[in-house]
Amino acid sequence: MNLGEIIRTATANTFRSRLRTTLTVLAIFVGAFTLSLTNGVGTGITAYIDTQVSRMGAGDVMIINKVAPGTVDMFGGSSEGPTVHDPDRVSALSSDGMRIQVLTDADLANLLTIDGITQVEPFVSVMTDFISRGSGAKYDFTVNPGGAGLNLDIVAGRPLREDDGPVLLLPVSFLAALDFANPEAAVGASVAIGVTDVLGNVHVTAADIVGVQEATLFGAGAIISESLKSALHDQQSTGMPEGYRDVYTTASAHFEATPGTSGEDAVKTALRAAGYNGTTLQDQLGVVTTVINAVVGVLNAFGIIALIAAGFGIINTLLMSVQERTREIGLMKSLGMSRRRLFALFSSEAIFIGFLGSALGVVAAVVVGGIVSAYVANGPLAGLAGLRIIAFDPIAILAVIGLVMALAFIAGTLPAARAARLDPIDALRYE
Repeated sequence: MNLGEIIRTATANTFRSRLRTTLTVLAIFVGAFTLSLTNGVGTGITAYIDTQVSRMGAGDVMIINKVAPGTVDMFGGSSEGPTVHDPDRVSALSSDGMRIQVLTDADLANLLTIDGITQVEPFVSVMTDFISRGSGAKYDFTVNPGGAGLNLDIVAGRPLREDDGPVLLLPVSFLAALDFANPEAAVGASVAIGVTDVLGNVHVTAADIVGVQEATLFGAGAIISESLKSALHDQQSTGMPEGYRDVYTTASAHFEATPGTSGEDAVKTALRAAGYNGTTLQDQLGVVTTVINAVVGVLNAFGIIALIAAGFGIINTLLMSVQERTREIGLMKSLGMSRRRLFALFSSEAIFIGFLGSALGVVAAVVVGGIVSAYVANGPLAGLAGLRIIAFDPIAILAVIGLVMALAFIAGTLPAARAARLDPIDALRYE
């Protein structure tokens, strides 16, 4: 009996007891379905995060803030004892009453001297109040940090440029409110943006729409040009003492690997030595991805438990099959079938059962995942364009099928070994 005959015989023998085999296949189905679906969730969300980071063009950008004296990171940490007071150190009170260290123009110049940092831009906070069009209604409005060079999802118009005047990219969510029939109709139109200064006076600035953008993972606010940001910040700062205008809570820095450094890690080490803390967008998203991976891991554990239970089902199915076919096994051995081929025959039956259950589970997971993804994309998360909550990696799918077949093979070794060890004479006498 060659390999092809063993596979054909094993496939046919699998369905001798259809009910028993069906129940075992269903147990494997549950485990494979759970594993495929949970891995799909992890793949889909991770892919969306990676896409958004890539579109933001933030792979070589760090957010830098000044570390408070006696702490090891931006969140506080362990203290090293009292520090000598520096009268030139500038600090400010945050909105929750905490004192934070702020960056000055001298800090920005100092950051440029650190190896690996090629460009530093202070983060200028702009708190807009409203946006309106003509004499229409005013709507609450926010802007996101950014500017030229971002690879955003533009549905109409163009991205921002370095030499732009007071212009912005309007989120698609504002089209209907501002009475635009479609994204193309908004391009070139003018809107009014209002800000309030520290004295309570409202200032209104006109800005042109150069493009319409989809909402991103990092917020649904508008992306504005440097010129518009500067104008809004100047109006917002009206009445503020001069010493408080040129201080910044954070700055963004572009970095690159230089000779003698190892890139990102080396830049972070140099920043800490100089009294600063640098975090990338990937660092900030690390907590999110960690939570997602933990949830997926827990759900995968349930899938593994289901597969282990299914493994006992395979053992039971094949042991009963060996018992029912004892005389048949004795006849095959009497006709010269070796122990190795007999072991391969029953192992092939176990592997086929595992393949059948895993294939059905994977196909069901892909179908259900596609339906759920379509519903979520067009329903609760319709604002996040491009999000596919469940996505399937072909390699991961093949890995699930391979894992299940391997577990099935392991489960089938006991019955297969028992069949191979049967004495042909005793087997022929079995009643």
